[in-house]
Amino acid sequence: MHLNATIIILIFATILDYLIGDPWGWLHPVQVMGWLISRYSNFVLSIFHTKTQRRCAGVILGLGLIISSGIVGWSINLIKYHLDPFLGIFLEIILLASCLAGRSLRLAAFDVLTPLREGNIDLARTKLSQYVGRDTVNLSPEEIWRATLETVSENAIDGVTAPLFYAIAGAFFPGGGSVALALAYKGASTLDSTVGYQQEPFKDIGWFSAKFEDLLTWIPCRLTVLTLAILSGKPLVVLSICRRDAPKDPSPNSGWSECIYAAILGVQLGGKNTYQGIVKEKPLLGEPINAITCQSIEKALSLTRICCLLWLGLGVTGLWLFS
Repeated sequence: MHLNATIIILIFATILDYLIGDPWGWLHPVQVMGWLISRYSNFVLSIFHTKTQRRCAGVILGLGLIISSGIVGWSINLIKYHLDPFLGIFLEIILLASCLAGRSLRLAAFDVLTPLREGNIDLARTKLSQYVGRDTVNLSPEEIWRATLETVSENAIDGVTAPLFYAIAGAFFPGGGSVALALAYKGASTLDSTVGYQQEPFKDIGWFSAKFEDLLTWIPCRLTVLTLAILSGKPLVVLSICRRDAPKDPSPNSGWSECIYAAILGVQLGGKNTYQGIVKEKPLLGEPINAITCQSIEKALSLTRICCLLWLGLGVTGLWLFS
């Protein structure tokens, strides 16, 4: 029961994310997490004013949301064994699919690329502003291509491969813990994207969440880089570029995530970005051999998809062998 159910959940959740993604208008776990984070953060900011108090509150927030998300996932797993196996499997497929953002990432990229290819640069800038933090009003077409590829390459890890990694890892737990681990990671990722930015007023509240998410993402990020390097057919070349450029980025993971795609595609990411009128220089990643085009972004999305399929195949095979 455990083996067959877990394999079914992994396969069908991946298919569901690819075909449907997040249906518009449906309540998403991330929305619930975001609401809880917002309410708690506003409460903490209103009553705590010292750095130590806010950091302690941030630790409680980080551990509380991650652990409770995992408990929710595990409770759905219990439904499968103690109430209704078909209902439990169905709910686990839905929840696990919600942790994967492959289709959402693809749709977001083409939401920007479609008007740009049609020559409507103003609409492309407006669409891009919904997905990135940088100022987009004055971006050139080339800068929009770059921003889109940077978004696709950075979010490929925390939105797609990392949750899949934890889902596969959880499948090897006695009784199955795919949804529990994937939801727990999704909690960490949501914390990082909401309060984890190192800026006020969330600098102290989000400090723990940002560091903990970096820690949780470290292994799946390196495995993704290694997998993509092998898929590129020139692993030594692309890994040497990554070792040279990725450590320049202050993030222990996003530099590697962006750099592996840049190295494989033969493009350069990074450079000047403007945030609320302030110009910031990001480290240059990769070599500017080719110009960034729509084809570059499509290839990046394909690489992510192939990486996930490979991991899924290895995970299912491993479950059969070690069951």
